[in-house]
Amino acid sequence: MQVIPTTDIDTGAAAIEAGRLVVVPTARWYMICADAANPDAYKAILEGKQRPKNKPLALVVPDQDRARDLMHFTPDAERLAAAFWPGDLALFLSWRDPADAARYTVVGSPALTTHAPGPLGTLARVVPGLLAATTVNVSGDAGPDDRGPAITLAEVEEFLTGADLDAVVMDGGVCPVANHLTIVDCADDQTHLVRAGLVHPRAVASALGRALPTS
Repeated sequence: MQVIPTTDIDTGAAAIEAGRLVVVPTARWYMICADAANPDAYKAILEGKQRPKNKPLALVVPDQDRARDLMHFTPDAERLAAAFWPGDLALFLSWRDPADAARYTVVGSPALTTHAPGPLGTLARVVPGLLAATTVNVSGDAGPDDRGPAITLAEVEEFLTGADLDAVVMDGGVCPVANHLTIVDCADDQTHLVRAGLVHPRAVASALGRALPTS
């Protein structure tokens, strides 16, 4: 585990380009990141998290223009991105080019896509390719004994040690919010709410002019 300040984005980006893992703080909790075109890094994350095989990571886009180049935006997706990106909302979006879907299997198709603020978003802008990310924790069932993703540097170290993973870690102190992204499926015209999180369903409804069904 190599600890660096959140201002040292270049070191984080170089680590991603070299095929290493990088842990980045957000207001919600720490996220472990990899090159979205690197299946070996993806496999290491899955094994470390004890995550179901082939379960995709999230795609962190560098900006909305790049997102629109890569992904198909429905009218609902356009409204939600305009209202909440960068921020605590993720959208399932379909790839425009099947070749991109085949290259970035780490994040799946459709891809759970977010435009993040803070160091995570900055890292996504600096890396040469696309960034994939997931929470720093052993996958669980969210039951009463599941404390959820790491929100402190000590919890990050505990996870990395237990998972036998080496990573560059950006020290963001304590992540205060400890709550999920809101997820909306905009992969087609049947928009629906997948998971409520920091962006309240009423805020989503206000942006779209209607309440969404849930899956």
